[in-house]
Amino acid sequence: MEKVIVPLDVPAESRRKYVDSYSRITKGSGRLMLFAGDQKAEHLNDDFFGPGIDPQDGDPEHLFKIAERAKIGAFASQLGLIARYGMDYPDVPYLVKINSKTNLIKTTQADPNSPQWIDVGQVVRFKESAGLDILGVGYTVYLGSEHEGQMLSQAAQIVWQAHQAGLVTVLWIYPRGKAVKDEKDPHLIAGAAGVAATLGSDFVKVNYPSKDGIIPAEAFREAVLAAGRTGVVCAGGKSTDARSFLQRLYDQIHISGAAGNATGRNIHQRPLLEAVRLCNAIYAVTVEDASADEAYSIYQGNGRSE
Repeated sequence: MEKVIVPLDVPAESRRKYVDSYSRITKGSGRLMLFAGDQKAEHLNDDFFGPGIDPQDGDPEHLFKIAERAKIGAFASQLGLIARYGMDYPDVPYLVKINSKTNLIKTTQADPNSPQWIDVGQVVRFKESAGLDILGVGYTVYLGSEHEGQMLSQAAQIVWQAHQAGLVTVLWIYPRGKAVKDEKDPHLIAGAAGVAATLGSDFVKVNYPSKDGIIPAEAFREAVLAAGRTGVVCAGGKSTDARSFLQRLYDQIHISGAAGNATGRNIHQRPLLEAVRLCNAIYAVTVEDASADEAYSIYQGNGRSE
């Protein structure tokens, strides 16, 4: 069992709740396997319907079916969606996404801005009234946007309020806007990870670096170092073949030193049983220290049971 370092902004009366939330969302490993299901707002229906996407993914309930059956640390989605389906999936561990925006307004038109939809107090009241297993909250910041000041201010308040309530925080931080020349630059991604540390977040979700002449897993070490005691988790990105995805995840954890992953499309665009197997394979690498080969065997249905 990984020792939980409790931040000093967690008050004495919430320490036990925080330790419980952190231990359960990481399964005692210190690493996070986050099943990301916030894209219905972020990417509209592009990620859920079309060529190469299983028809089951057109129904929002597909996300909840996966989250219920698979091994995960938490399922991240907006409160409204959780409120519509949570009564049928009360055993799923949830992380509530506090803000979101659509992808209709491109950065060539305007810098991204994603103010919060709800506040942490509302999440806490919902958790108490609904009786759901809500372990944390998430929020997105777009560094380099002309609106970054507002988002950084909101992020700081959300981390403070969440810790006061004993909840875990995950910040999605992406450099994006007219001022940003290369969103996948490893040095810039490291800067984003460092900002999450200054905000006091437990975890930060960032993109995996990509640049000519670099080895991504080695370049990503800079972000892990910059984040300090904030765990760095990598966005899953667009769908790719399972074997390559699992090897990349293994490298992120064991070469870069990442503290987990936040994966959405690579999981939910598949049929239910295949999505569950891939979830379990990702969990095995993230939480159980499985090799990429062992995880791929789980994905193929040759390893541990679904």
